[in-house]
Amino acid sequence: MKMPMLSSEALSSKSKEELIDTIRTLQDRVHVFVSVGTSLSTEKDQDILLENIVTYAKKITGADAATLYMMSEDEKKLHFSIVHTDSMKIRMGGTSGKPIDWYPVKLYNEDGSPYLEMVAAYVALKKKTLNFKDVYDVKDFNFTGTRQFDQKTGYRTQSMLALPMLNHVNEVIGVLQLINAKDESGNTIAFSPESQALTEALASQAAVAITENRLIRGLEELLNSIIRVIASAIDEKSKYTSGHIERVAELAVYLAQQVSESPNGVFKDVHYSDDKIEEIRFAGLLHDIGKITTPEYVVDKATKLETIYDRIHTVFLRFELLKKDREIEMWKALAGSPEEPNAKAERDNLMKRLEEEIRKISEDYTFIQRMNTGGEFLKPEYKDRICEIAQTRVLIDGENTPVLTEDEILNLHISRGTLTEAERQIINNHAVVTDKMLSQLPFPKKLKNVPSYAANHHERMDGSGYPKGLKAEDLELPARIMAMADIFEALTAPDRPYKKGKTLSEAMKIMEFMVKDYHIDPDLFAFFKEAKVYRWYAEKFMNPEQIDMD
Repeated sequence: MKMPMLSSEALSSKSKEELIDTIRTLQDRVHVFVSVGTSLSTEKDQDILLENIVTYAKKITGADAATLYMMSEDEKKLHFSIVHTDSMKIRMGGTSGKPIDWYPVKLYNEDGSPYLEMVAAYVALKKKTLNFKDVYDVKDFNFTGTRQFDQKTGYRTQSMLALPMLNHVNEVIGVLQLINAKDESGNTIAFSPESQALTEALASQAAVAITENRLIRGLEELLNSIIRVIASAIDEKSKYTSGHIERVAELAVYLAQQVSESPNGVFKDVHYSDDKIEEIRFAGLLHDIGKITTPEYVVDKATKLETIYDRIHTVFLRFELLKKDREIEMWKALAGSPEEPNAKAERDNLMKRLEEEIRKISEDYTFIQRMNTGGEFLKPEYKDRICEIAQTRVLIDGENTPVLTEDEILNLHISRGTLTEAERQIINNHAVVTDKMLSQLPFPKKLKNVPSYAANHHERMDGSGYPKGLKAEDLELPARIMAMADIFEALTAPDRPYKKGKTLSEAMKIMEFMVKDYHIDPDLFAFFKEAKVYRWYAEKFMNPEQIDMD
């Protein structure tokens, strides 16, 4: 930008006081311009950014009114973004809260030719600045709307400066239009060449700032969308855990917000910024990303014998074959028995034995079927009976085959739930994969903790968690929040195939035991109860029949 220069003749004709005033004016404008640069480069809020552009433009030029038009996405219209008229106390658009419902300015006619009658349209299409001393003397543009506004309100539009806002690639992103420059006495004057030069520089800098702001917002929206798509894909992988990730993320964010707003108590000094809350939200949405590599039959294992299908059906067929084998043996024995009258008792005994064996086979299968359902604890005597039943053999394809295979016995011996130790390790490995995957992503500085918060949601305060066995001193509060949200959601979820969702009181009781075992943060759980975070979650996500406490 070239600073306005004074000729030698002008210098000689000016008094000392006038020269000092001119220098001061220039200094003030430069100072404002420097402030503008700093403000535009740091402001993140789009509405405030646009408001600042208009405010600074009026201050630099002394304009009474200003209109900021923004280019539409299809680049065929200019939309009114901000309208200010100080003398009439008009504030519309921007941060005013008053929407502008005026029709946008078209840039092209119906036949596709450029529409050059309106000043704003001409400036946008030609990328040229227009500076009028008095618009009423201008014949080349249509000022009908301006004259009608003046007649209706008593305002007098006179001088006008309209300039394009060009970004770093010379694209027009908007038009800034200033009206009625004022001198120190309040008289309307023309916009000076100096004012025009400064405003053009401001418009260029503002356009770059707006473009950068939009780019940053676009990247953030893209990142947010990608993360949500990934979270949705993980949830959709299992029909039983659909919504788990969203619920954990919402609970973690709500708990973090409540902790941050706590005026007293243990967490009175904890204050989370919007960026920190967003970091926790992203960690919640990504905490199970490692399950992308976990086989569905493990994630969805509803019964102990389930793999790709529930093998209880195969076991059922073996027991049915066993029944048929016994029946065949008995009928063969009956066919070979004598027809003498005293042989009737023997045949009756054979039939009774058959019925007894069929009944026992049915009872054994019913027992195995019951053991196939994961429970809280498997008694030792039940394990012994499973082994006893497994010794029974059935004829299949000419071979005597055990009615239960070794792998089926192993699965039926699972003490709690439906997973074997090997399958549990596969499940647990998702935390390792989560850490590995997220650690490779170049998160921005404000989201740098997403990988650790997400990957540490199965760690415990006493160091007995996984995958790293971290202890309390190694776990930041957001990671503890994530762990508590994941546990509470898992306890109360009504859609798990291997267990019934706990009631509110049952879930809280279990978590109290976890506090005693130092698996979860005692202070955080106390706050969880005191702030009734559990109640908020219950009313939003739990079934009414599960809510059995205030």
